[in-house]
Amino acid sequence: MGMGRFSLTPQLPLMLQEHGVSLSSAGLLASMNYIGYLVGAVYAMRLRKQYARHLRIGLWATIAATLISAFTHDFLCQAILRFIAGLGGAWALILITAWTQDRLAAAQAPRLSAAVFSGPGAGIMLTGILAFVLAHYHASSAQGWLIYGGVALLIGLCLRGELPQEIHRAQAANDAPFRWSPALKKLLVTYTLAGFGYILPATFLSQLANVMFPHSTLAALFWPLFGLAAIAGVMAVIFLGTGLPTRIRLTLTLVLQALGVASVVALPGTGGLVMGTLLTGGGFLAIMQLAMRMGREIAPSQTAQVVGILTTGYATGQLVGPLVSSASVHLFGSLSPALGVAAAGLLLAAGVTAWNRPAATAAADARCEQPGN
Repeated sequence: MGMGRFSLTPQLPLMLQEHGVSLSSAGLLASMNYIGYLVGAVYAMRLRKQYARHLRIGLWATIAATLISAFTHDFLCQAILRFIAGLGGAWALILITAWTQDRLAAAQAPRLSAAVFSGPGAGIMLTGILAFVLAHYHASSAQGWLIYGGVALLIGLCLRGELPQEIHRAQAANDAPFRWSPALKKLLVTYTLAGFGYILPATFLSQLANVMFPHSTLAALFWPLFGLAAIAGVMAVIFLGTGLPTRIRLTLTLVLQALGVASVVALPGTGGLVMGTLLTGGGFLAIMQLAMRMGREIAPSQTAQVVGILTTGYATGQLVGPLVSSASVHLFGSLSPALGVAAAGLLLAAGVTAWNRPAATAAADARCEQPGN
């Protein structure tokens, strides 16, 4: 899923060069991915049966959209394929997240639920490594799509037997009316802002590096570095700061990611881009996992609904991000104003999280992290 959803980032510089796609149009193309992700999240949130089937459909649809992208340069076709990749990615991530969180909570090891989020990070890193090799051999964008999709297909075929044949969820939890607590509303605001804040550097990282290092394979190194940082962030969630409440850990991670986004604008040159890559990538999946965990603390009996609601907010933030980037380029001729707004959004999310202390999470704060949790 990570390869299918995020392969657009290293492809953007090639598409800009080969097909005359403008930076504003690239933002709109990325938005189609996030519209698909939003639609998929809303659908998955309302799903009441056939979880495993939708998980598989989502995974294979994402892979298929990536492969088919190699055979068309038409903007409309590419937009439709990005929509399909986003839709499938949402189904895959939401359903596998809900399933693993329930299983690990029952096994009294919720801390390990972070491990599933290293998957998208690994997909990003692998995509970045392939992008570096493709840049070295001056491959075309069509060849890039074919390689990314082919590798994703191979991995999917190898692991198809490991996917759950059926995902059983408690019927009572599914049928119970959902309660919108103030704490969940605040968390939704936080997660929506997080989706908006990270997506601009994540989408245009390869293009920013390509501008800084024109005609150099060095530009291709920043995307695998982003993926590696994302995996490191997940590992940090599992092993570091486990004595702190989830609320505090999420707040600190949001602040660090805001600093990363701001550094791309505030620190010119390679240093700012490296810092932005490390801090933005490091916070990407860590924030995702911590927000999901906080959601489970707020509504422990309705994991699937909470995951779907939060992912819907995240997808909305992701959708707004590229639209803001297009407006920034159109009005100011630069992504810098949009990146500044993204950093401010992440700081606002950190502030909302710091003051989000409902009774459920207050009890979790008091317990902090019990051994084995």
